[in-house]
Amino acid sequence: MATQRAGVQGTDGGGGETRAGRSGTTVRRAPFEPGGAGAAIERWTLTAGPYEASVLSLGATLHTLRAPDRTGAIAQLLLSSEDLQQVLGPARHYGATVGRYANRIADSRIALDGVEHPLMPTGRGVTLHGGPDGFANRMWQAEEIPDGVRLRLHSPDGDQGFPGGLDVQVDYILSAAGELTIAYHATTSHPTVVNLTNHAYFNLSGEGSGDILGHLLTVDADAYTPVDERQIPYGPYEPVSGTPFDFTVARPVGKAIHDPHPQLTAPGGYDHNWVLRERPADGSPARAALLEDPVSGRTLEVLTTEPGLQVYTANSFAGAVTGAAGVPYGPYAGIALETQHHPDSPHHPEYPSTELRPGGEFRSTTVLRLGVAP
Repeated sequence: MATQRAGVQGTDGGGGETRAGRSGTTVRRAPFEPGGAGAAIERWTLTAGPYEASVLSLGATLHTLRAPDRTGAIAQLLLSSEDLQQVLGPARHYGATVGRYANRIADSRIALDGVEHPLMPTGRGVTLHGGPDGFANRMWQAEEIPDGVRLRLHSPDGDQGFPGGLDVQVDYILSAAGELTIAYHATTSHPTVVNLTNHAYFNLSGEGSGDILGHLLTVDADAYTPVDERQIPYGPYEPVSGTPFDFTVARPVGKAIHDPHPQLTAPGGYDHNWVLRERPADGSPARAALLEDPVSGRTLEVLTTEPGLQVYTANSFAGAVTGAAGVPYGPYAGIALETQHHPDSPHHPEYPSTELRPGGEFRSTTVLRLGVAP
């Protein structure tokens, strides 16, 4: 496996390798488990100052993220499991790169240039997160890059019904300033649609510490996309003002989560796409959201080039996954902040397009900026 190396630090004595990047970020590669099926999955650990992120080659998954609180105490902030059977089962989307099309496509079909393409359904009349065998289930090829890791995947023409052979690349880069940059790139052999995101669940108090209903959330959006019973958007954008979806100023996630608003009663919480304010013309990431934990003081600022943000508050969690702290994850154990294009965009010409054509490039960048409030 080819790597870009910036100085050898040595080995860890456990079958892994550790190297230092250009800005002091160390990159370590080791198997997820020392033997058995888990040995085929690579775990890449990035360390910069007090911050640490680990990435799995299975699903190009952001598996763990560690950061200090206001006292300097380090905690692991992502819902995740160290049990291989859970990683392969109920936790398979936790922190994974989802695609070829993140979120939902109605009726499990798309049309491009007058040609209809039936997609593999995932139930309820939709194709969710790229189909039943989406990118979260694939083994990606990983290599070291300065201060991070690059993962590559080839998705063949017709994969889950999507046209075009797609070559995908995801970079994870960690800085000592507490910024984890996730950069996506894709090209295609034939016209297709692409929508990639990361499906991490955050709990800034630390995984297994309870729910996130007391976290403060700000979303830089004045509208959202209301959905039907299949979670498919319908009609025009709806203003958030005066609704439980108004996070234009910081307020607790749980403040209105049980409001009788018709958009909240069926899912039992938030599982909706916010329409972010206009992104910069130069294509640089701009803020989408700010998550704050008043207890620990930890903060997470999310910046992105994407037009939408899916906020999911783990409404349906029922203890199927147990994290490293030994606590089963119940409802509201974490919150997903998925930067993406809008759900079902192929059927909504009024939305920003997700089409990708030969000779073109899909590029998307999201920055997770960790910090501590005074």
